[in-house]
Amino acid sequence: MNKDASTPVLRFDKVSVAFDDAVALQDVSFEVSHGGSRIILGAAGSGKTTLLKASLGLVRPQSGRVFLFGHDISRMREEELFGLRSQVGMLFQESALFDSLTVAENVAYPLLNQRAIQCPADQVLPKVKEALRFVELEQTLEKFPSELSGGMRRRAAIARAIVTEPPLLLYDSPTAGLDPITATTIIALIVKERDLASTTTLMVTHRYQDGHLLANYHYSPANGGLQPARGVNEPVPGRTKFLVLEEGRLVFEGSQSELEASTDPYVAKFVKRTG
Repeated sequence: MNKDASTPVLRFDKVSVAFDDAVALQDVSFEVSHGGSRIILGAAGSGKTTLLKASLGLVRPQSGRVFLFGHDISRMREEELFGLRSQVGMLFQESALFDSLTVAENVAYPLLNQRAIQCPADQVLPKVKEALRFVELEQTLEKFPSELSGGMRRRAAIARAIVTEPPLLLYDSPTAGLDPITATTIIALIVKERDLASTTTLMVTHRYQDGHLLANYHYSPANGGLQPARGVNEPVPGRTKFLVLEEGRLVFEGSQSELEASTDPYVAKFVKRTG
């Protein structure tokens, strides 16, 4: 549904969202193009999750407009949003898998329940297996979420998010509550999906290291792991930017080097400087 390659995949134009008297987003504007990444930082309650929900039309702005694949979704009816949402994969906080469904059934859920997908019945299981193979969980088809570790549940949730091959992926705190090694594995999968499928990526995170990996590493099919992005593989300038939210306001947008150079005391809280 994207109109053309020059149309931003997602654009916020002076978006404000409030719940009763509480302001969640205030006059937020930014955009991200095809294949780009945005890393969203901010204190608890700063509006990070609300921003992701507004990107899907799950919450509506009181003022301003949200454009998804070039379409203004700000006042769109729910039925009109189905087709657009089918092009967006979402990893929710704490995975949000259905406890009563097997891993295979969880991953198949978008294929079977999103009206616009229309996946042939004989293609559902192959697609599920392919998505689980991508996250190295092909052996868990018949297991239930309660039988998986926290990291494995997060990987299964990534499989569910990518099974429809969406051009836009939203990750809400994908490494929250995980140990550093497992967290790095999750970010490596996010980088792998971004680089192999050229997906546009928005990631809310509390870990500066997550953003560092997303901004500075690429997936290498040759060795199946991450490598520093240098030389011919160096990301296009502006492909990855950091956003910092404070009480619903976007107080910073820029590259990692610009983030680390910021003298703003609030912004500096989210930077882990080395050396």
